[in-house]
Amino acid sequence: MFDKFQSRLNLTGEVKTLTAIRIGAGRSTSPISSDLPVIRDAEGSPYIPGSSFKGVLRSYVESILRSIANHRHIVCNPTDNAKQCITREEMKLLREKRNDQLILEKTCWACQLFGSLWYASKLQIRDLHVQPNIWFDQYQQRDGVAIDRDTETSSDRKLYDYEVVPAGVVFDFHAIVDNAEDWQLGMLYLGLSAFEKGELTIGGGSSRGLGAIELSINSTSYIDKHHIVQYLTDDDYEDEDADWEPWVKTFRTKINQQLEAN
Repeated sequence: MFDKFQSRLNLTGEVKTLTAIRIGAGRSTSPISSDLPVIRDAEGSPYIPGSSFKGVLRSYVESILRSIANHRHIVCNPTDNAKQCITREEMKLLREKRNDQLILEKTCWACQLFGSLWYASKLQIRDLHVQPNIWFDQYQQRDGVAIDRDTETSSDRKLYDYEVVPAGVVFDFHAIVDNAEDWQLGMLYLGLSAFEKGELTIGGGSSRGLGAIELSINSTSYIDKHHIVQYLTDDDYEDEDADWEPWVKTFRTKINQQLEAN
């Protein structure tokens, strides 16, 4: 899949917190810090792990695919062997045949873009670090209390506090998509557009109003195989601006073909 350079899509932009967000680092053992601090980078600033952003993006895209055709070869359940697009038993037989093309054909749409146990992801999302010029350690602490599910009242001596990053903080966004098909880029756009509309949340506490973010893509550059030499050798080479519309149309065509096949 990556033995040849076919294309590269570079996306850069910003993610702004619309509400406070909380991506936890586990329970703290320090007697003077919050009971549940947020995750920090090496410099002590908050960041959004690329894996967290990608996980939300993948889950949303998978929900779209399930509304089209809830079939494991369109969108599988990677946590359940029996519902994976290729089970462990099937993979053993396919590897004995040494037929990589057949493995690709049986891999579901979501796994072809986001990756699986046997298929590398075409999408890379870098960790989203806070913009240093607007960050001055403005963490917030909020109180919480554990609820006894039997009595539906607060549990005795279960008061705790947790840390959040406030609304209005901006993180840098950078994603790279290598060797993706046109329809896969169209499928990706549907997921990213939900972030652009502020419809998705990230981190914990979303049921309490936390986690709302908004993505703004500032630069979208596309390099195909015909321009790889210039891209690698010419310092003044300017990438082409990507046009999402043809890719989205290609994905819609693929959806219609799937619906007609059903």
